[in-house]
Amino acid sequence: MSSGYIPELFAKDELDGLLGKVRAEAKGQGIEDTPDTLFDFLLDKVRKNLHLGLCFSPVGDAFRIRARMFPGIINCTSMDWFHEWPRDALIDVATRFLADIEFPEEEIRTNIALHMAHAHLSIGEANVEFLANERRHNYTTPTSYLELINFYKMLVDSKRGKITE
Repeated sequence: MSSGYIPELFAKDELDGLLGKVRAEAKGQGIEDTPDTLFDFLLDKVRKNLHLGLCFSPVGDAFRIRARMFPGIINCTSMDWFHEWPRDALIDVATRFLADIEFPEEEIRTNIALHMAHAHLSIGEANVEFLANERRHNYTTPTSYLELINFYKMLVDSKRGKITE
């Protein structure tokens, strides 16, 4: 990952096809027409033009394990750390996910969405306090917000089922 070269990624015939496609451009730039120089030209072109976006949650061991297995994830990337969702986005997401639940009035759905956004944002504030007191990070991610919504939906279904029984 760090070098941009993955051994045996392409079969011989696929690699020959790729080299044939860059041959004219390489000749135009004065590159010698040998398989090794064409391959170096191809790798250089890929390195300059390929950009990947990887998203990892810092919660749990998965990120730490992957970072140790693939040090290029840390060494050869720029980190754009998580930014909290704005309140309006949280409300919109909750409203959309709660759309399939039947409520007697639409106002109830709106109030539940408002409360979920408030709860999620208040946890973010508690995380800052936790960091100040314990000197340890606690992360609240979009996934945890979606889990909150799914848990609420499951709880509503469960309680409605018990009431129906």
